[in-house]
Formats: sequence, structure tokens, C-alpha cells
Amino acid sequence: MAYMKKGTKAFRKTTLAMFFGGFNTFAIMYSTQPLLPVFSREFHISPTVASLSLSVTTIALAISMLFVGSLSEVKGRKPLMNFSLISASILAILIAFVPNFHVLLLFRVLQGIVLAGLPAVAMAYLSEEIESGNLGVAMGLYVSGVTVGGMSGRIIIGILTDYFNWRVALGTVGVLSVLASLLFWYLLPPSEHFQPRPLEIGKLSKSMVNHLQDPSLLCLYTIAFFAMGSFVTLYNYIGYQLIAPPYSLSQTLVGFIFILYIVGTFSSTWMGRRADMHGRNKMLRIGLLVMALGAALTLITPLMIKILGIALFTFGFFGSHSIASSWVGRQAIHDKAQASSLYLFFYYAGSSTGGTIGGTFWEALGWGGVISMILGFLLCALLLSIRLNLIAPLNKQTKTNNLTLQKANC
Repeated sequence: MAYMKKGTKAFRKTTLAMFFGGFNTFAIMYSTQPLLPVFSREFHISPTVASLSLSVTTIALAISMLFVGSLSEVKGRKPLMNFSLISASILAILIAFVPNFHVLLLFRVLQGIVLAGLPAVAMAYLSEEIESGNLGVAMGLYVSGVTVGGMSGRIIIGILTDYFNWRVALGTVGVLSVLASLLFWYLLPPSEHFQPRPLEIGKLSKSMVNHLQDPSLLCLYTIAFFAMGSFVTLYNYIGYQLIAPPYSLSQTLVGFIFILYIVGTFSSTWMGRRADMHGRNKMLRIGLLVMALGAALTLITPLMIKILGIALFTFGFFGSHSIASSWVGRQAIHDKAQASSLYLFFYYAGSSTGGTIGGTFWEALGWGGVISMILGFLLCALLLSIRLNLIAPLNKQTKTNNLTLQKANC
């Protein structure tokens, strides 16, 4: 059975399906982020409690992703992704009718669990079905869907909340998600090269423990935790500041802040290329410093400077994330899928932790407190990148020695 090549009908259908899948997943996942100030008013809850509408979803997804990839080895790639998208979309519609915030949180936890099916399995499906020389193009379209979904979902939510209410907004995103799920199911070809394997929990656990014992990988995981924690915190609480005086922006205009994600689609590619030219660690540190500079600029009152700061912060984050995530694949010498799953676990755990802790800083100290927390997180990430620079050469030499010994023993 031949692998899919660029230019074929199967390749076009697959990449389009993955675009819709990525769009769907991230439109649903981050649909409540622009609504945090609305939830605070509607349910009479603090910003910290309101942030749980996003945090419980990302932590449930983070934990589920550790196991869903292995489950797909037994059940198959496409069936699991189909179930993930359809069930999450139905839950998205039901959330529009919840009677209170507690039920909303329950539904968001369930969404996080089922949403894990696509990001945990998409790469494995593409790696098995697409010719290796065309894999980058296919992954690029999937990532485009992720970016467009995360950005447009928030903008749609903001506009519809202004014109109608948050229930209509979430329900509309749910209906759009059902349509995207059906397109995904229709377009994605069945797996041709998938070989089912038994579920080996012991082997999976051992692999994860081994990765966590690698100091370089542990540094990369923790950098992802702090960087994503900072990123989600800023976008979680910037809405509270922008809808209040002296800005008094509408929910629609606050939603359009997320269009700055376009900056990230450029920076992830641009900084990735510079990392190949000038070194991953150097560019990673630059990305983190750009994030810190952008965060600091948001402390300045004029709106245009604040937006510039958010844009710089977004640029630095996506560039840093691109470098760190690709570094994991290079650093892991075995069970690369599990190494990537652990990276995503720390990434989304940082989203949940930072996004909620940031609320306590907002309530106690205002925007200055939020930025202080973010700068503290970024300082930790920067120190870890310096530590990574010291231990990576040692790890490389150790692995070279181990491979030499293995060859000598053969």
C-alpha cells in the first residue's frame, strides 16, 4: 500500500480533514477564554473561579493525552479521532444550556477528556499515512487549522456575546464544531498502514519515567510549563482590564485582541529557522526575553503600546514553543511519541496552573500583579534554558558513549 503524496486526491482530503480537526479542537478548547469577565458578572464569581472554565479543560486534556495515544494503538486512529471531535462538539452545544457554573465546569472537564483524542493521535496518523517528504506540509496545514480555530473561535464568541449573549455564542461554536466534525469524518481516509498492538501499561509507564529522568528533557518540559502558564495568564486577564475604564472596550473588540495570534504563526516558523542557523538554546532565550519585554510593555497605559506589548509577547511565545517542542523530538532517543506526550502534558498543565493562579494576583494586585507573576514564570524558564545549555553537551556526549558501547558489545 502506497503512502499519500502531495498532489493526490487522498493527500488533499487528508490535509483538509486535519485542518478542520485542528480548527474544531482549539475553537472548542479556548471558547470560554474571552468570556471570563462575562462569567464573573453572570454567575457572581471571582476572576480566579471564572478561569476554571478553561483550566479544568486543559488539565483534563493534559492528563488524558498521556494515555489516549496508546489507546489508539489498540482501537485505531480514525475511530478515536472521530469520537473525540463529535462528542466534544455535542458537549459544546449542551454547555449553552447549563443551569449554573458548576454544571458548566463538569461539561468542560468532559470536553477536555474527549478532546485529547485529536492532538494525541493526529501526528501518529499522519506519520503512518503520508510520505515522509510531504509530512511537513501536512503538519503545517494541521497547525494552521489549530491557529485559525483558536483565534476565530474567540473572535466569534466575542461578537455573538455582544450582539446576543454568551449562551448563543457557545451554542453557535458548538454547531460549527459539529459541521467541522462531520467534514473531518467524511474527508479523512481510513488508515491503510495502521497495525493494532496490545495496550502495554507497564511499558508506557517505564518509558515516561525514563524520559523524566533525562535532565535535558525535564528542563524542556518545565520551560513549556512556565511559558504556557505565562501565555494563558496574560490572555485570561487582559479582558478584565480592557473592558474597564479607561479603555471600556466592548466584548467584540476584546475578542479581536486574539487576532494577534497571527503574529505567532509567523514567529514559530521564523524563529525555528533562526534556531537552525544560530542554535536552539540561543533563540529560545531570545524568545523568552521577547515575551518578558512584551509583558512589561502592557504595564504602560496607552492602548496602542499595550497592544504592541501583547503582540511582542505572542511573537516570543510561539517562537519559544516551536523551538522547545521540536527540541524534544531531537533530544529523545527512544519512544519519541511518549516524549512528546509528556511535553504536551507539562504544556497544558502550565496553562491550567498559571491561568488560575494568575487570578489571585489580579484580584490582589491588579494588572501589575499579573505581570509580576508572568515575569517570575519567565525568569524561571530563562534560568532553566541556561541550565539546559550547560547539560545538553554532557547529555550528547553520554549518549554518544552509550551508543559506542552498544556497538562494541554487538
